[in-house]
Amino acid sequence: MHSRSRITTMVAMSGVLASVVALSGCGTNDAAHDHEHTPGAEPIALTYNGGIYVLDGATLAQQGEVKLDGYNRLNPAGDDDHLMVSTKDGFRVFDVYAKEFAGTEFPAIKPGHVVRHAGKTVLFADGSGEVTIFDSAQLEHGTPKTEVYKAAAPHHGVAIELSNEQLVLTLGTEDKRVGAVALDADRKELSRNEDCPGVHGEATAQGEAVVIGCQTGAVVYRDGKFTKVASPDSYGRIGNMSGSEVSPIVLGDYKVDKDAELERPQRISLVNTTDGTLRLVDIGTSYTFRSLGRGPAGEALVLGTDGKIHVIDPVAGTVTRTIPVIGNWQEPLDWQDARPALFVRGGVAYVSDPTTNQVHRVDLTDGKVTATATLAAAPNEISGVAAH
Repeated sequence: MHSRSRITTMVAMSGVLASVVALSGCGTNDAAHDHEHTPGAEPIALTYNGGIYVLDGATLAQQGEVKLDGYNRLNPAGDDDHLMVSTKDGFRVFDVYAKEFAGTEFPAIKPGHVVRHAGKTVLFADGSGEVTIFDSAQLEHGTPKTEVYKAAAPHHGVAIELSNEQLVLTLGTEDKRVGAVALDADRKELSRNEDCPGVHGEATAQGEAVVIGCQTGAVVYRDGKFTKVASPDSYGRIGNMSGSEVSPIVLGDYKVDKDAELERPQRISLVNTTDGTLRLVDIGTSYTFRSLGRGPAGEALVLGTDGKIHVIDPVAGTVTRTIPVIGNWQEPLDWQDARPALFVRGGVAYVSDPTTNQVHRVDLTDGKVTATATLAAAPNEISGVAAH
């Protein structure tokens, strides 16, 4: 353990968050859950207006349901059993196998991004700028020990801790987001880049290269330094991305109309973290921020408004095939409104369709829908635990 100064505090299940780098006290003594993990059938979860459905990952049979008011977001928590649910009051740990909340909560003002990497889970609270870090595996035993770092100012941001304990996080305020900074294991600054207006989103590529989106392209943090990857347009916004540990190329969205009420782009971006280049690919259909995923070999996957999964070779920058799944659809104006969403786990893709209240399981190798379930309410967010 590094000798950096810490303050002892209990973060989870309390309303007090440290204002400096902090380490929580010991976790709770809750017994670890002994869930049966069946490869290929690991649960998935979907939110709807009023709760969360839990489905068998193989058959899509409904296994449980939890009532929960409000608009709630889902993210993998970083371990085999849990999801992180972002509610209006903070991040709540949800045990997908038990189909219930685990009792661990991380209070947060405007809870935002959840990032899993190198065995760590990192939470970002937009309303306070606080970054909460813990070992993902400790969730099995209850409340984990946490380190809390506070950004210079609250903003809609994101952070990731690398395997060498470096922390990469965004820079900005509530009014203006400008770039990113990298801190060493003792939370001393290593490098920064403030040439990233409107900074948003994060994805990690092969070799722990971190890509952060900008309104003028992206910045890449690799081997201790930032590199700007400029867009070919004066306003070329990348804000949502998907990375793969087996590919040096990050898939991203791409928008060029700064004044649009809602732009429906048909081009995606491919940021090469090895040579710092940016390639744009027209896939012939629009898509949304819930449309991006990666396959087991690093292939880029985009769920288009034509109802098909577009499979893209990220090296060649070409669409190699399309997989029909649902009917044509259009993105709603409000980003919180339900729209089809893509969740990828290994060689399987899950596609939700709020128009029909359905969710589909797609075998990416065969390109076929292998299961379909119809739900009582329209699904919105979709996620799942890690595959075995």
